[in-house]
Amino acid sequence: MKNYYHEFHIPVMGTGHSVDTPIRVACLGITSVISLVDDLLLEKIRKYYSEKFNLPYSRIPAKEKDGRAKRITAYLEAVQEIVCIKMDRIKKQPFFKINEKSKYFDLLPEKSPLKKAYKKLLDIKEESKRSAFENELTDKMKPGSIDVNIMVKVDRINFDSNGKSLGDEFTDAAAALRGYAKSSLKSAIVLSAGFNPRIYSYMSQFRDFYRDQTGQIKKKIILKVSDFRSALIQGKFLAKRGLEVYEFRIESGLNCGGHTFASNGILLPTVLKEFKEKREKLASEFQPLIKKYYKKMGWEYTESARNDTPLITVQGGIGNNGEVRRLKEDFGMDLTGWASPFLLVPEATCIDNSTLELLKKAGEKDLYLSDVSPIGVPFNNLHNTGSEIWTMKKVAEGNPGSPCPKKILEFNTEFTKLPICLASRQYQKMKLEEIDKQVLPEMEREKHKKKIVQKTCICNHLGNGALIKLGISKEENSPQSICPGPNIAWFNRIYTLKEMVDHIYGRGPSLVPSERPHMFAKEIEMYVDYFERQVNNCNWSPLEVNTLKEFKKNLEEGMNLCLIIAQKQPFEGENLASIPPCVEKQKARLNSIYSDFEELINKQPDNLVLLQPQRSVESKQKSAQTI
Repeated sequence: MKNYYHEFHIPVMGTGHSVDTPIRVACLGITSVISLVDDLLLEKIRKYYSEKFNLPYSRIPAKEKDGRAKRITAYLEAVQEIVCIKMDRIKKQPFFKINEKSKYFDLLPEKSPLKKAYKKLLDIKEESKRSAFENELTDKMKPGSIDVNIMVKVDRINFDSNGKSLGDEFTDAAAALRGYAKSSLKSAIVLSAGFNPRIYSYMSQFRDFYRDQTGQIKKKIILKVSDFRSALIQGKFLAKRGLEVYEFRIESGLNCGGHTFASNGILLPTVLKEFKEKREKLASEFQPLIKKYYKKMGWEYTESARNDTPLITVQGGIGNNGEVRRLKEDFGMDLTGWASPFLLVPEATCIDNSTLELLKKAGEKDLYLSDVSPIGVPFNNLHNTGSEIWTMKKVAEGNPGSPCPKKILEFNTEFTKLPICLASRQYQKMKLEEIDKQVLPEMEREKHKKKIVQKTCICNHLGNGALIKLGISKEENSPQSICPGPNIAWFNRIYTLKEMVDHIYGRGPSLVPSERPHMFAKEIEMYVDYFERQVNNCNWSPLEVNTLKEFKKNLEEGMNLCLIIAQKQPFEGENLASIPPCVEKQKARLNSIYSDFEELINKQPDNLVLLQPQRSVESKQKSAQTI
């Protein structure tokens, strides 16, 4: 079902880092993903690019009825129009010149039939034959897909001025879906961060997600998943509504950028192995359900559709072509996703200069898994960003928290009737006052307070770097957050787009040193770190204890699989030799952590009573939805 020329895509990065990536690279045939979380950011970016490309612009006010959906539709239409303008300009350029047209073909993978045809053109001497072939190649040029991303459980309920809910169709995720569905884009939507049955059902209201009379789907569905079981469950849910999954996008639970959704110790190679072994089950389970739905609706399910199977792709921590080949040749992956390295490619991403300097210099110690996100999910972070400095300054001034200008992550009702954000000044003030009233040792009190005030306004700060870069906002008024994966520690300068694409395809010198650990080795280390983190935060409930025991078992099985992989012949540039010493070291760490954990278990009462102060049952019932 692959319908574009390149063998990689650029995944979503924050709300702002890839906000205009399609404008930058789609005309060169590269597919990328825009976040639809922050519609107010999209409106500002639309105004900027409308002026730059002389497009008509009419502001959609913040309080406009169904404004979120309208802003998203308007932005996507503007992006598509700009990509078409740039694509037309490139197509009109001559061959045999150093220009964007030659760049388009130079970037293509060597195995691409279009790349091979281009090389053939360069050898044709006869002008009449050459002219006809030039026209043929130009006609085959097409832009990369303008894909979008919705975090389906970042789904704030919206209220009218009287505090009454506007209804399911006006939650944030539903409005974002509607905004995309009403656009004229022919692309794909990436659904991530969990399973939201209500949003999945809502998709069935839009005909663009189904096949037309020619068998084509205008708007394809991509599910970001962490394991095969999740893929099967979500795929079946959609199939019962006639909706097909175009691609299952597997991501490492920890070795990635942004929010992390760690598995219970199940490493990426284990997940990939199961997908490879059970891949055929996906189409065979889904198609009967899809055909049944089409029959019920009186629609034709074309013969060509019966041969389509979902793509299986992978992303998270990939660092060189040797690892790409391992993922494709050992595990049968169709495509790979490359995110964090592109943060250092200004031709592809939109990041302010100060943050770029931090990224260039960032070593492994500068990158950390943080608790700053208000949605309560670990968040890959970078030290010394504008956001971190701003947040610490507010705490030092005795005025922690954000004024919460966008209110995107308002999910908590611990103190209020209507939801508020954990990073808001309002919530932090009330929570700190509550902690001060509790009878606690001073060290324990400060520990609880630190957990509260570290929450940061990421929904606003993640977009500021793009606004600064485009000259829309001033840096002194716009603290910047960024969320790279740990892999970026091995990329240490600004790169051109061609350098990065050549690196991905294994053309020319590697951009990372030979001593860089294999992506599988890095993931092992991160999961042992995460296990230690979970043990340290354990409240000793039976469920937690059993979960940690299962985590250790899964992690050990994954390490053993990695040792089997390490015995194979490495592909060029692939550091398989880093895996065995990593496994040896991390197994020892894991056993040591678990030994201490068992000692603590044995010291607990038989019923493993909870040690940490807990909120009342009534307070728990009022707590807001979380991911």
